[in-house]
Amino acid sequence: MATKRYKPTTPSRRNMMSPSFDEVTKFTPEKSLIAKKKKNAGRNSYGKITVRHQGGGNKQKYRIIDFKRDGEGTAKVIGVEYDPNRTSYIALLENDEGKKSYIIAPVGLTDGDVVATGADADIKPGNVLPISSIPVGTIIHNIELYPGKGAQLVRSAGAFAQLMAKENGTAQIRLPSGEVRIVRLDCKATIGQVGNLEHETVKLGKAGKTRHMGIRPTVRGSVMNPCDHPHGGGEGKSPVGHPGPVTPWGKPALGYKTRNKKARTNKFIIKRRNAK
Repeated sequence: MATKRYKPTTPSRRNMMSPSFDEVTKFTPEKSLIAKKKKNAGRNSYGKITVRHQGGGNKQKYRIIDFKRDGEGTAKVIGVEYDPNRTSYIALLENDEGKKSYIIAPVGLTDGDVVATGADADIKPGNVLPISSIPVGTIIHNIELYPGKGAQLVRSAGAFAQLMAKENGTAQIRLPSGEVRIVRLDCKATIGQVGNLEHETVKLGKAGKTRHMGIRPTVRGSVMNPCDHPHGGGEGKSPVGHPGPVTPWGKPALGYKTRNKKARTNKFIIKRRNAK
């Protein structure tokens, strides 16, 4: 795993680090598995901006990922690809019937490998099993929260969870954040760690690259006028004038807990990620 460094021919090149793409073996997407991706620049159905700092960016097409993995049997990896919609790489599979599908590519998966789905599958990267069939202590990703709904947890580059215990029809899983959560044993999970470990070392190097990603500039509240932001106004550099920093709409920011204390799923969280 290596990142690509550049000669400092310009100030932006001096600090730029990009992925080496060593794991990528296929450079054009499967046409039958791509869909149009409409941009809305953070606007809702009424045309009002509800998410700031979005707009522009390179044109992208969505790769349809098989998060359910509901077909039993085996499939062969015929390529590992870059996906502009996520931090991890994706692998193109072809089963015995010739049907193709995309999955999140775990560490070590490459062309020619065979992955299996089912309770009898081996404990090796890329295989999908019910949690009831996975040994305690195994590293997993792509975890379902509800049987048959598809993987919802642990899908970003380099992420992994660990199966800690199994009892009374449920499993305790430690997530990348440190949270320990209860999941049903009949939910599926994929063995291994999500690939593209070098993603965290990437440095964009220049402002233009964030524009390519569809991110528009962010302006500090302290340099705005009082009518635009609670932090704004004053002569020179002024303090925020509040007990703590707030959003443009006056809600507390930076550390304010927003999770509903009466949330139905609170009973499934054994240990919060920030528990001492």
